[in-house]
Amino acid sequence: MAQDILIGLDAGTSVVKAVAFSLAGRQLAVGAVANQYRTFAGGGAEQDMAATWVHAVEAIRQLGAQLPDLATRTLAIGVTGQGDGTWLIDGKGNPVGPARIWLDSRAAARVDAFRADAERDEPRYRATGTGLNACQQGAQLLDMSATEPERLAAAATVFHCKDWLYFRLTGERVTDPSEGLSAFGDIYTEAYSDTVLDALGFAAPLRALLPPILDGLRHADRLTSAAAVATGLSVGTPVVLGAGDVICAALGSGLHDPDGRDIGCTILGSTGIHMRLAADADAVRFNTERTGYTMRFPVAGAYAQIQTNMSGTLNLDWLVDLVLSVLSIDGSGRDRDDILAFLDRKASEASPGGLIYHPFASTAGERGPFVDASARAAVIGLATGKAIGDITLSVYEALGHAARHCYEAMGEIPQEIRVTGGASRSAVIRRSLGAILGRPLRQAPQNEAGALGAAMMAAVSVGVFQSMPDCVKAWVSGGVGDAEPFDPILAAKLDVSHAAYRASINALRPNWKLLAGTNATATCSVG
Repeated sequence: MAQDILIGLDAGTSVVKAVAFSLAGRQLAVGAVANQYRTFAGGGAEQDMAATWVHAVEAIRQLGAQLPDLATRTLAIGVTGQGDGTWLIDGKGNPVGPARIWLDSRAAARVDAFRADAERDEPRYRATGTGLNACQQGAQLLDMSATEPERLAAAATVFHCKDWLYFRLTGERVTDPSEGLSAFGDIYTEAYSDTVLDALGFAAPLRALLPPILDGLRHADRLTSAAAVATGLSVGTPVVLGAGDVICAALGSGLHDPDGRDIGCTILGSTGIHMRLAADADAVRFNTERTGYTMRFPVAGAYAQIQTNMSGTLNLDWLVDLVLSVLSIDGSGRDRDDILAFLDRKASEASPGGLIYHPFASTAGERGPFVDASARAAVIGLATGKAIGDITLSVYEALGHAARHCYEAMGEIPQEIRVTGGASRSAVIRRSLGAILGRPLRQAPQNEAGALGAAMMAAVSVGVFQSMPDCVKAWVSGGVGDAEPFDPILAAKLDVSHAAYRASINALRPNWKLLAGTNATATCSVG
């Protein structure tokens, strides 16, 4: 039987997905399993490593239940997963406790102290192109050295999420250029950097935890017999280590344009992620606040510059929860989708620019385009006469204000923006976003962009395509939506709102630290 399927495995924070694609890039089936993480006082956020592997196995097996002869038809598997975080294993390959994930902010105070010392931080930033924040592996390892030295002493290798799943599939201890270089490398040499490791104060034991950097476009390992039994796939199936989920999602959303157009990509998911493409390391643009990420992109020589605001649709989740809590007073049982539709309709009826909202709802604070773990959300301009539609529209507009703030930290806003993520389905949100950015938008072609990007890397690695631009042309370019022009009248109005948004952030920043500690995070589990 012909090998006509490529699988993209995408391990998100809340859901692990396995998506099957044809060799023409058509989505054939999706397996999805809810993942959980635990948050607790002090900024902790952890995920069970063994459970994440079990969920990945289940997602792949769901594909097998939908597609006959999946094992013999699968040509290769591409693997991606949530970025940042610290996933430790010992010499035998067993997890050393739960993983610290990207939502963990326990290293925030150490990051603040490090960033305040520009003499140490500047050379690290100039090498990686990436601002240090509490989400990252470097910061978390520094914090664990002081608070959990016994865990580090028991560890043999440190992974990111996708690296852990790749290890379980192949037995190989490696990481990829996108996450390896942004955490500890040099974008000019494309190798781990002594300058960076020295700046962080990493002694030999910590350096020994770092796995080799593997370029999945040039190398694939093979599915082990144990992993084959677990997943139901064939022993020896090629497994390709993809880039981090943000890079794979950008690849699947069309950030790279083979015809050379200046494209940006915004992902409106749990976080807001905003990207521009630099043709090479020399085209990377640094900023004075030393923030953002620079990550190797799977096109020859290119880097994606990324600014990520911690809270994207988390702000909408907060608003929906608030409405549901009010409705529960009289016992009304409502569906979250119904509430979202109601809020979207009310937002469409509200007057633009009436309120300013700061979209910093995450308990981890903010990391782009500024780093402040104490940042918190606010509504500015409330008065009698303002209603739920006005508040909702201010939250929608805040996603656009945050996007513009992020893009401007990376230079000029690209000439066209590709949008994806759950919130991009709202026409009201897209209208606000386009107007605030002053750019036309196009919706990305796939709902499962991260898994698509991982499968695209697998397709190039095993020779379905000779180059990534060829794959992009075949799988992505034709599926991008029509351009949605922005409204210049609305843009002028929201330009005034954006100035107020930026000014009010500067005004409120001193108050965030005063409030820090008054709202300790309760222990909970989130699916």
